[in-house]
Amino acid sequence: MKDTETLPPKRIVIVGGVAGGATAAARARRVDSKAQITILEKGPLVSFANCGLPYHLGGEIAERKKLLVATPELFWSRFRVEVRCGHEVTSIDRAGSTVFGMDHATGTPFQMGYDRLILSTGSEPNSPSFWQEADNVRHLWTMDDLDDLLKVVKGRGVTRATVVGAGFVGLEVAEQLHRLSCQVTLIQQIEQILGPIDRPFARIVENHLKEKGIDLRLKTSVANLNVESGRVQSVELTDGTVLETDLVVVGAGVRPRTKLAVDCGLELGPCGGVRVNEFMQTSDAKVYAVGDMIEYTHGVLNESTLMPLAGPANRSGRIAGAHAASGKSDPMGPVMGTAIVRVFDLTVACTGLNQRSLQRKGIPFRSVIIQSPHHASYFPGAQSLHLMLHYAPSDGRILGAQCVGGDGVDKRIDVVATAMRFDGTVRQLAQLDLCYAPPFGSAKDPIHMAAFVACNDLDREPELAAVDLDCQALQVLDVRTSKERVEIPLENSISIPIDELMDRWDELDPGRETIVVCHSGKRAHIAACWLQGHGFGRVRNLTGGMSIRSLLSNVAGHSVAGS
Repeated sequence: MKDTETLPPKRIVIVGGVAGGATAAARARRVDSKAQITILEKGPLVSFANCGLPYHLGGEIAERKKLLVATPELFWSRFRVEVRCGHEVTSIDRAGSTVFGMDHATGTPFQMGYDRLILSTGSEPNSPSFWQEADNVRHLWTMDDLDDLLKVVKGRGVTRATVVGAGFVGLEVAEQLHRLSCQVTLIQQIEQILGPIDRPFARIVENHLKEKGIDLRLKTSVANLNVESGRVQSVELTDGTVLETDLVVVGAGVRPRTKLAVDCGLELGPCGGVRVNEFMQTSDAKVYAVGDMIEYTHGVLNESTLMPLAGPANRSGRIAGAHAASGKSDPMGPVMGTAIVRVFDLTVACTGLNQRSLQRKGIPFRSVIIQSPHHASYFPGAQSLHLMLHYAPSDGRILGAQCVGGDGVDKRIDVVATAMRFDGTVRQLAQLDLCYAPPFGSAKDPIHMAAFVACNDLDREPELAAVDLDCQALQVLDVRTSKERVEIPLENSISIPIDELMDRWDELDPGRETIVVCHSGKRAHIAACWLQGHGFGRVRNLTGGMSIRSLLSNVAGHSVAGS
């Protein structure tokens, strides 16, 4: 056997940069100081902050250069990694361990051998059927997209903008265009914004968007773009509405860019992404794949899923780089889909599965919704948080969480996502030792409060009722004040304010199934415990209370039926 010192350096070729490829290159160099590492990037930039693109569009990130994470010069001077921009790989000969492509700067073909190959070709935006090439129709996915959008916005005097798709990117773009004093129409094909969020919380954000002047159009889509002289003049919706516009930005989701992988015979998974193992190896052990182009293992479902997020892309790149350079690394853990977005004055975050996903998969679950200040209520500046937990009725295992509010949303969802990574339960969540001081939190953090309520639900002390429960034929006890009942009426309910209940509970029928409601669920819990302790049969507390149930009405403040 040859001495390892006399073996030629390992050749690691990386196709594509940005998050996954660039991270893989840097990690490979740290693991192996002698490897020959080359990044082949078909675009002009090897690494840029695509998550920051909307914020430069609106001017919140003032300097374009701030989005350039690393340059070819930096990769060479700091890591001795060669970066060749404008080099598009067009085919892979796996038998010969060679990639072939085109140098677009010179128009000449090239080929390069490898010992290990890492694919980081990413994803690409979906172009819906209405898409037409026009000067003022754009995606926002690359720096080129950003530059094109800026030319339109700054050069044409855009005052009316249409954003198609109300996912995370669409909301960011809508906010930033509004920042530029545009009248923004936001179009969403389904009945709510933010598909990963459950409807009650989506409604909170939708109301906030309307308050900010965003023209939100739900349950409709674009039927046609009316183009004249190479520019869209108006957008025709499927409901017949015609909207005049100066700009159309399409954010209709993305799909994995897998052509190169498919053409060379690599296996795909059930969701259409490249199949990889825990070390990011494809069906060819010498070829790795990372980022948006691959399928990850979902931590709740334990099945393959696409997850076009920067966090998993960076982690997968780190693992692939280490394993390609040394043959060993820590395995890639499961993903939960943990994500966050700012929408004007609100922050929305989620992790795990929502109710629709759980129902679609046939997974039994229970849910709790609580409202709580993000830090001690008596300390100035306390902001209300809405936190939702989904958990298994059998053992309390956490299945998903969502949070909407101001400050502190990210902290709470990160805590829950961490607990979920270790198969945490709501009982364990209730036992977490979290930091506390009045400017930062509460002695009973919102995380604790949600977990306490979930534990009460599991122990039937008392059981919770779903916020959208059909209360027909049930005895509904409303323990709110008369003022609260005027603000959000509840028809066909029995009104006994909480501070009068101890003297008036005998006005209720203990033989009927009873639902207790208040504004948020706190007072209803007290009332439900009292009734349960006085011999009432099945008593449940409406989780989230009337403040959340009212969001399910079509009109804010509309009377919500109790039976």
